[in-house]
Amino acid sequence: MTKITHSAALAVTLAASPLALMAQDFNDAPPNAPDQTPAFEGQTRAPVLTDDLALDREVVADGLENPWGMDQLPDGGWIVTERPGRMRIVSADGSASPPISGLPEVDARRQGGLLDVTVNDDFAETRRVWWSFSEPRGGGENGTSVATGVLSEDGREMTEVEVIFQQQPAWASTLHYGSRLVFDDAGALFVTTGERSNPEPRQLAQDISTHLGKVIRIDPMGGAAEGNPEIEGGQPEIWSYGHRNLQAAALGPDGDLWTVEHGPRGGDELNRPEAGKNYGWPVITYGIDYSGAPIGEGMTAQEGMEQPIYYWDPVIAPSGMVFYDGDVFSDWQGDALIGGLASQSLVRLEIEDGRVTGEARYLQGQGRVRDVDVAQDGAVMVLTDSGNGALYRLTPAE
Repeated sequence: MTKITHSAALAVTLAASPLALMAQDFNDAPPNAPDQTPAFEGQTRAPVLTDDLALDREVVADGLENPWGMDQLPDGGWIVTERPGRMRIVSADGSASPPISGLPEVDARRQGGLLDVTVNDDFAETRRVWWSFSEPRGGGENGTSVATGVLSEDGREMTEVEVIFQQQPAWASTLHYGSRLVFDDAGALFVTTGERSNPEPRQLAQDISTHLGKVIRIDPMGGAAEGNPEIEGGQPEIWSYGHRNLQAAALGPDGDLWTVEHGPRGGDELNRPEAGKNYGWPVITYGIDYSGAPIGEGMTAQEGMEQPIYYWDPVIAPSGMVFYDGDVFSDWQGDALIGGLASQSLVRLEIEDGRVTGEARYLQGQGRVRDVDVAQDGAVMVLTDSGNGALYRLTPAE
């Protein structure tokens, strides 16, 4: 792992005029599902937000192998996961630690591996860490699991490791693990899961006796959290269901959980999941199958199923999300920042009264953005997903 020294030479300035020109392009792309129409005005293709903002992009650390999740530690460093099964500490000066020992085995085939990671506000006292991963369950089956442990004082070993959640049923699939972790204001831990993609398990997103395609809410040390909805016949950990593959989640300024899930061809969805509600997959979707065929009966709405607040067609392929709260980007206060894999961009959504009123994209073509966060000093941090992935720091250019 290479230590990166910050310098002006490493800051990549994205000029304002090319940024504005690229911002105009994304709403011109033809949809994959041209016969579908939104349920209400502004549900898709919100007005493009143009500005004269230029960004400085500094490499904090590179040489990361398919990094997936990150969270900032009180000392200013970052705890970062790599999908093959490694977790490291990237210090504020850009040096990366050796892999932390003591982690459980992961199934790192295709989309699987070591996924999200988070710490709580009391990390300085407890040194407790939570992470999600695709756990091998035998016979080629696996599932999304969540573990917690205590990081040693030297940052080299995870101790007291416990698996506190196991998605059921396990499945012989290497796709759609979901897997973002978000603490709510009551101290419960939201866990997002995927529905494992294949035609058979995807139906289980509607089956409340399973954890597939769900938003889960658990106690940080295991078991269903207090205050979960009572869903007759449902697993007690379920918060909401009918989701596809949730890889972006964050608490909004309103204190509610917001999520963005992958659609098929078209149909990435922004939702604010409410307790006990059904978000429709695979019965309704604003997308089509990869073959070009409709999903199910090709419906976009059905009674008893919630509409997304916003959707994308073509997709951005969302991963990672945060609501901006800082002083560095004054015009972004309260806006949602979402990583885009297929769009290779940082997506910014302006949201007013629960509706998206504008969209902008930055870093277009600069790499697959896997995760996004806000540093203690207000800079925006992004992880890029590749065999030579990197942690970048974004600030306005002077």
